[in-house]
Amino acid sequence: MTPQWPRAHGAPCASAVLRQCPEDFVVSEELGFEPAGEGEHVFLYVQKRQLNSMDLVQAIAVLAQVAPGAIGLAGLKDRNAVARQWFSVGLAGRAEPNWRELERDGDVEVLAATRHLRKLRRGVHRANRFALTLREVRGDRAALEQRLARVRERGVPNYFGPQRFGRDGATLQQARQWMRSGRRVTRSRRGLYLSALRAFLFNTLLGERVASGQWQTVLPGDVCLLQGTRSLFTCERPDAGVSERAQRGDVHPGLPLWGAGASRAGSDRARLQAQVLEPHRAICVFLERQSVAMGWRAARVLADDFCWQFCDDGSLRLDFALGAGSYATALLAELVQYNEGI
Repeated sequence: MTPQWPRAHGAPCASAVLRQCPEDFVVSEELGFEPAGEGEHVFLYVQKRQLNSMDLVQAIAVLAQVAPGAIGLAGLKDRNAVARQWFSVGLAGRAEPNWRELERDGDVEVLAATRHLRKLRRGVHRANRFALTLREVRGDRAALEQRLARVRERGVPNYFGPQRFGRDGATLQQARQWMRSGRRVTRSRRGLYLSALRAFLFNTLLGERVASGQWQTVLPGDVCLLQGTRSLFTCERPDAGVSERAQRGDVHPGLPLWGAGASRAGSDRARLQAQVLEPHRAICVFLERQSVAMGWRAARVLADDFCWQFCDDGSLRLDFALGAGSYATALLAELVQYNEGI
């Protein structure tokens, strides 16, 4: 089973069904930059329905007659959803196929095709925009309205969602078994397992901050990340200015994505983080030996353009955008107790 981490805003005050049908979960990638219009990489903007991103990579590779490694994408999108995402295809002098041949049974639609100079890399997009419909919403509507307003104002803990750990935590369990066995796996499987292990450690650290009520607060020695950028700095002694910026949402406390290399946190903060992860020391050592570089991720995520509407049929419509790498399910977990419909 996927571990359960503490909630920041208390137990949900309502229940709902998520994804009665794929159209209840719509996600659209926002690149944050305009493709150059020229270059050896074709950028495809594709809408998929009930299809894994990697299955679409394989279909694109077959049509373009290139290796799957020649195809780039900014991130994986849910299968049980309507997802609009970008792919790049390195053609390097090859003839460009008819991309409409990807379309089938209404589950795949090519929305745009252009050119760019570079391959699309993981995590380079600016944000993902969500349009979610929660069905069979039951509970105290006034309390739910208050919770929605609080989440819009204060944000939520930037947990990795259950998708990162696989159905019922299967990917995390497999990653642990791989770590203990030392067996060889494919490159893609290795990346999947390493990501699950790092996400587990991050969520463990974040859960400790949430439990102590300090997930929004910059503490001495914290690494801080600037909202909407990849810039970070170490704050040895937070002053009134830093605290005020954190309260406004301009700066977020950061936590490590575990890997090799010295921590950028202050010495006391790094020591405290190591203490929290001591029960999982074997995972830390394993990641360091895998030459995965230490990284940083914000402890908090604020939803952009967050709005909602209660509908006459008892459903709740949510519209918002999250920065690349943040999970809509982490936001939903602070609002309602939801069950998956499909």
